[in-house]
Amino acid sequence: MELSKVTLEIFSKLEHKWLSHCETTHKARILSIDGGGTTAIVAGAALIRLEDQIRLQTRHPHAQITDFFDIIAGTGIGALLAAMITAADGSGRPLYTARDAVRLITQRNSELYKQLKLPGVLGRRRRFSCRSMEKVLKQVFQRRENGGGQLTLKDTCKPLLIPCFDLKSAAPFVFSRADASQSLSFNFDLWKVCRATSATPSLFKPFHLTSVDGKTSCSAVDGGLVMNNPTAAAVTHVLHNKRDFPWVKGVGDLVVLSLGNGPSNGGRKGETLSSLVEIVMDGVSETIDQMLGNAFCWNRTDYVRLQALGLGSGEEVLKEKGVESLPFGGKRLLKETNGHRIDSFVHPSKGEMCAVDIDHVRRNHVKQQAATAKLQYPNNNEAH
Repeated sequence: MELSKVTLEIFSKLEHKWLSHCETTHKARILSIDGGGTTAIVAGAALIRLEDQIRLQTRHPHAQITDFFDIIAGTGIGALLAAMITAADGSGRPLYTARDAVRLITQRNSELYKQLKLPGVLGRRRRFSCRSMEKVLKQVFQRRENGGGQLTLKDTCKPLLIPCFDLKSAAPFVFSRADASQSLSFNFDLWKVCRATSATPSLFKPFHLTSVDGKTSCSAVDGGLVMNNPTAAAVTHVLHNKRDFPWVKGVGDLVVLSLGNGPSNGGRKGETLSSLVEIVMDGVSETIDQMLGNAFCWNRTDYVRLQALGLGSGEEVLKEKGVESLPFGGKRLLKETNGHRIDSFVHPSKGEMCAVDIDHVRRNHVKQQAATAKLQYPNNNEAH
């Protein structure tokens, strides 16, 4: 036992020395996933392609999205995807691969968004069952070890950021692993966080939730009303979070991939939002895109935004030519397809700062293994 503690202490010192050198040589990588809709066709297809490319370029068959990105943010169904690919399995690795997460959402979509049959004239309105969604979310984020229980914001292998709108304070409320790690009063069950950010007013009832210690409460509606595109929130979080990102001094130290989910009125079968909600969600997303384009001085290498013009299958979305915002408004159609833009973001030859760094993947494995070891030997500092 003593030998194990001494070995861990030596390993921890070497790890700290190595990581402190390595972490000043790479930019912080941010992945942001829009809300909107119930199928996540665009984001789902992009995430699968992204993870496949990471594995291809690193020649690491088990590499996952959290090995490449330093923080992941999401709203609405984008938050569900973000939470699933960052939730830890108990050994420091993600509970779901991108493909697993997309498959589960597809297979259980009718339960997540189970339409209620309302009587009389109310039957013309489209509403979903809160109980059905909550049942699925509890199963998705159930612990696989220690007798079950629910995973919380602290139980993620990378920083996670998810917004909602709090009716009590009439202001945005952002759930983050950073806050959850600092205080139990800001640690919430993951299933509740995903339920909160998905509570679109026209489709679900507002959701009341409390922190794990019962000291913080929120009456939540859909985060998409204020942050359908959570990229700006993620960028701001990284710039001010010196605990997790001490090497970041400004946007020049960031690389961002922002995934849209297609236009809200993109013709999804069976999906209908009120015109007002559509305008708000699309307007918020496009405004954030313009703001970040300006913040990054329209650097197409460090800030990449993927959005679909229409909606078909995942493969069709990836084959569609990309679009990007112009500095003074408007859009332009690119020569590259959405799939090729993802490949370019990951491929080493397409820009040094966006290249997959194999050491970056290995560093994440080291960090996760060290965190697991410290849980097993929490008193290692007393080894001598």
